Amino acid sequence: MAYLRFSKKGKSQKLLHQLKYKNKPEIGEEMGRLYGLLLSQNGYLKEWDVIVPVPLHPMKQKRRGFNQSEKFALGLAKPLDLAVENLLERRKFTETQTKKSRLERLENVDEVFGLRQGENISGMRILLVDDVITTGATLCACSNVLLANGAKHVDLVTIAAGGQ
Repeated sequence: MAYLRFSKKGKSQKLLHQLKYKNKPEIGEEMGRLYGLLLSQNGYLKEWDVIVPVPLHPMKQKRRGFNQSEKFALGLAKPLDLAVENLLERRKFTETQTKKSRLERLENVDEVFGLRQGENISGMRILLVDDVITTGATLCACSNVLLANGAKHVDLVTIAAGGQ
């Protein structure tokens, strides 16, 4: 599921650039809150046990000051009455995916993510959150980790979806 349709040079791109590169984390939380309200009003309450944001590499998160996917997740959590848990970790630093082909993106995130030490997700229904989905490589890599570690099912939600 995605809240917005991504279009290059469109409003969704402007919002995402403000969020990620202009230090406006409140945009992520507000979009999450609005989408969470929409989901809760349309039968999506009690569908999941937890919300899990796609993690940034610690170096990138330190540079940016926050994880935009986590901000969106925090906004979603309130109207859906769910906790946000950072169950995944990014184990490798990767270059930005924005200029890569689908195959390059898949290769770029291979073995990048892992479950945090000591976490038990057996039987959990997880809502995995990222900022943008284009090819799905990042969400696929994260979902595979969660499912391989016992998650019952993983649903995906992003701020925006669409082409490059």
